[in-house]
Amino acid sequence: MKKERVNLRDLTLEELEAFFEGLGEPSFRGRQVFRWLVRPEVEDFSRMTDLPKALREKLSQEATIALPRLLERKLSTDGTAKLAVGLLDGEVVECVLIPERDHYTLCLSTQVGCAMGCRFCLTGRMGFRRNLSPGEIVSQVLLARRFMEEAGIQDKPLRNLVFMGMGEPLANYRNLVKALKILTHPQGFHFARKRTTVSTVGLVPQMRALAEEYPVALAISLHAPENELRARLIPATRRYPLEEILAACRSYPLRRGARLTVEYVLLEGINDHPWQARKLVEILRGIPVKVNLIPFNPHPELPFKRPSEARVRRFQEAILSEGVVATVRKSKGLDIGAACGQLRAELALS
Repeated sequence: MKKERVNLRDLTLEELEAFFEGLGEPSFRGRQVFRWLVRPEVEDFSRMTDLPKALREKLSQEATIALPRLLERKLSTDGTAKLAVGLLDGEVVECVLIPERDHYTLCLSTQVGCAMGCRFCLTGRMGFRRNLSPGEIVSQVLLARRFMEEAGIQDKPLRNLVFMGMGEPLANYRNLVKALKILTHPQGFHFARKRTTVSTVGLVPQMRALAEEYPVALAISLHAPENELRARLIPATRRYPLEEILAACRSYPLRRGARLTVEYVLLEGINDHPWQARKLVEILRGIPVKVNLIPFNPHPELPFKRPSEARVRRFQEAILSEGVVATVRKSKGLDIGAACGQLRAELALS
């Protein structure tokens, strides 16, 4: 039986060093390769010219650094780009490159599909297929950078990462943390941890584990201020009541001046009443938060309506009047199905 080759993109720097020691090579070879893996154009070992030729040939037998493929690019009128990523087993995920004032943000996927079943999200309708490997998560950054180079996008850097694409990041905890370590390492991609945000519907054990092991910026997808409504909107979170989620939020380590983000999709007539805004403020009291209000992005397959601007404004003002920061997200990429709740990897379904 043929031995399966190790995908070096799945390995942290420390694991790469151990891998090379296992080959009888000095550990610094791991650091050399780690630096090469940051470059979007490097897809085989022959490009790694500071490695001896014999070692490159050996690596070709023992390991792989194959990248997923960029299958499709969709450009929005607002500059947002949705990228369909074809994984090596034929599955497809999507990531979204979002232009900001002085930088770009990349919204990354962590799973093929999702098991959380959020009623207002298209990804949930796919069901769960599988977790992404650390290398598949990291490769989305490389493909986004390659796309930026090919499209001549050089006006501002890719600086922020948000794990808010397909899947529940904390349900893929081990692979997520490895990807975070690879992406934020100063000898590699060197993304700042304060500019790297993980979003979760509130998987409490994993929230506590992340706080202990590798804290980055955290966003909580709340969407309702009481347990009964929340369980209807996000069925998979029934096992974690709001009280437990908010307790984990209170103990989550924050850098000085930082806040947790609370994400709240506004659904007309369901969770957008001013009394619900006041209830939201009440349960968040004592937690340094900013509330990110997201008016629902309609889709024919989803049974909800987007609230009017007046209703959104009333909800926001009810929060602001209590001294809590509340912003309304301007949906980007709506015309290409790249806005919040719209990712579904159409190529995988066709």
